[in-house]
Amino acid sequence: MAERMLKFTVTPRSTPQKRPAEARARDFHEIYADFIDAKASEQASRCSQCGVPFCQTHCPLHNNIPDWLRMTAEGRLEEAYALSQATNSMPEICGRICPQDRLCEGNCVIEQSGHGTVTIGAVERYLSDKAWEQGWVRPLTAGADRGQSVGVVGAGPAGLAAAERLVELGYKVTVYDRHDRAGGLLIYGIPGFKLEKDVVERRTKRLADGGVEFRLNFEVGRDATLAELKQRHDSLLVATGVYAARDLTVPGAGSEGVVPALEYLIASNRKTLGDHVPDYDSGRLNAAGKHVVVVGGGDTAMDCVRTAIRQGAAEVTCLYRRDKANMPGSVREVSHAEEEGVIFEWLAAPKSITGEAMAAAGVRAARMRLGPPDASGRQSPEEVEGADFELKADLVIKALGFDPEDLPAAFQADELAVTRWGTLKTDFRSMMTSIPGVFAAGDIVRGASLVVWAIRDGRDAAEAIHRYLTAHASAALMAAE
Repeated sequence: MAERMLKFTVTPRSTPQKRPAEARARDFHEIYADFIDAKASEQASRCSQCGVPFCQTHCPLHNNIPDWLRMTAEGRLEEAYALSQATNSMPEICGRICPQDRLCEGNCVIEQSGHGTVTIGAVERYLSDKAWEQGWVRPLTAGADRGQSVGVVGAGPAGLAAAERLVELGYKVTVYDRHDRAGGLLIYGIPGFKLEKDVVERRTKRLADGGVEFRLNFEVGRDATLAELKQRHDSLLVATGVYAARDLTVPGAGSEGVVPALEYLIASNRKTLGDHVPDYDSGRLNAAGKHVVVVGGGDTAMDCVRTAIRQGAAEVTCLYRRDKANMPGSVREVSHAEEEGVIFEWLAAPKSITGEAMAAAGVRAARMRLGPPDASGRQSPEEVEGADFELKADLVIKALGFDPEDLPAAFQADELAVTRWGTLKTDFRSMMTSIPGVFAAGDIVRGASLVVWAIRDGRDAAEAIHRYLTAHASAALMAAE
């Protein structure tokens, strides 16, 4: 190990080659090239193999990162992939879209010592893509049939991760989703330049080939109530995510030309997938030739501004009420957006949408300053009097975050308890909702969060359902005796 590792003092940090901004801003392909074998091995060899691996402890899935980096450096690539996927249902997806700068890489020991982090995410993506190319990704194998079934509501990362584990445990699994493709936000919410859709589709195909039944275009409450689904299955998992867009509360916010971020992103992704999208073709959800203002500072806002650039917008501005240092989005994504020509108006907040009700013409914004910390510990933005300014805007995109939908009403399940935030209330240990046998996982429990947390929650929920059904089967057997 000493010969192959600990090379961070002599080998500089290097990421895969990034396509030039002017070239990548014209299409929706991923912006990074792949590592070549030698480069992946070289970068993996920079790992310090530290005694307390903070990269692993700050990964929600607790991936065994130092060990698979060592295996990569030693050329044991198939073993490295096998170890990386042992704790992660979708390593190739996490390698692409996880905010490594806030998780594993942000806590890398050699980063803290000034040598530059190991490029963990790029190596993870390299290993996973190599595994698909070489046939190392094994088919999903079902466990011994238990004669029980589980219904999963939601085909996003939490639902898919749970479905995979439940099949391995021997359950018959049916996944229900309102959309016409499985993947949730991985397909419709995240643009192709961050995650090309064939990467998701090969994962969902593996699940389908392994026995997972997908019931698409299926809406709980319309096609069946939650109670009716519960009668079909021995247990249910609700993993719907959170989709209700937070609204702008300023005059003119209801004008034509003011649209929610997710509606805009779904239209764009459907178009790149080859679907007929009338609202895109009409120009309503198409930024081509327009002055675009995106309100918000998270990763969804970055997805919107970078999508608008690729659609041929005349100008794209991101309006955020705090400064760059306090932006919740990934630093890496902000950097990509700046390279691609996005204008950032820091410490600025919308006061009104100007123009007519039938057509937005601009945004009147206030200059802000950071005042005392709020309840979360972040400095609260305060308006600077007399410092208003105007931005031209034919299209205003609201990227202010997401809240849960009213699931008790939608599912016709008044007994389904929710928290004061509208998320589903679950027992912390069992992950069960207020309805016996109905579990919940992912954003619908924790609120809008990261894909990697959804995968973790889905895997944990599968184990919780397994414990519940095993205990009930044992109790029924004892009663029969």
